[in-house]
Amino acid sequence: MTSSDITDQIIEASLRFKARMAGACQLLEALTSGFGQVIVLDRFVVSGNSAATAANILGHERLFWLGFASSLIGVAFHITWALLMYVLLKPVNRSLSLLAVFVILVGCAIQALTSLLYLAPLFILQGGSSFSAFTAEQLQTLALMFLKLNASAFDIYLVFFGFWCVLIGYLIFRSTFLPRVLGVLFVISGLGWVTYLFPPLAHHLFIPYIAAASALGEIPLELWLIVMAVNVQRWKEQASAAGEWRT
Repeated sequence: MTSSDITDQIIEASLRFKARMAGACQLLEALTSGFGQVIVLDRFVVSGNSAATAANILGHERLFWLGFASSLIGVAFHITWALLMYVLLKPVNRSLSLLAVFVILVGCAIQALTSLLYLAPLFILQGGSSFSAFTAEQLQTLALMFLKLNASAFDIYLVFFGFWCVLIGYLIFRSTFLPRVLGVLFVISGLGWVTYLFPPLAHHLFIPYIAAASALGEIPLELWLIVMAVNVQRWKEQASAAGEWRT
């Protein structure tokens, strides 16, 4: 076996590893972010009742911290996922892949901001003398307001995520090393998230339309990446044509 053969095998193993890591990070981001921002917060927030919401937070402080940590970890998984997808898809169109990275990094920054807003209600409710000028009712209302800001910031993040999905879906469709149908489905998923430009409409459509589009677009991609990775030979051919031979 020549040194060239060994190098090719290393590149192939690296590509498959990166593809599978991208799929794994996609799955882990969905689980951690969904647990923190949806499952945990839904348990705490009582719509229109700031006193009950405050009691839930103070009565389950450890779960609240767990939700915050899970949400923040989700940001790290998302950044890793985005960078791995850039590496895999840059042979298709380097400029468009780079644009996709910039779009999702802005989205991830907003996603990280939601983590700060996530903790604000707990700090307010446990502020002690720092908030002595406020009544208990005012503190409870303020805490609920920050949870609403968290939800609004997360809606904005979903818009950037949707645009990123559209860009990534297009790149997958134009690639030769991933099934084109995965790209089409991922674009449809992205268009669903873009409806969060108008949150009332998106919240109305979420069940079943946006949720179904997300499941049909995202689950097949993550499973394909984890199980099948990419067609290495076709990736190298497209990378060679684009001058992106090395990973």
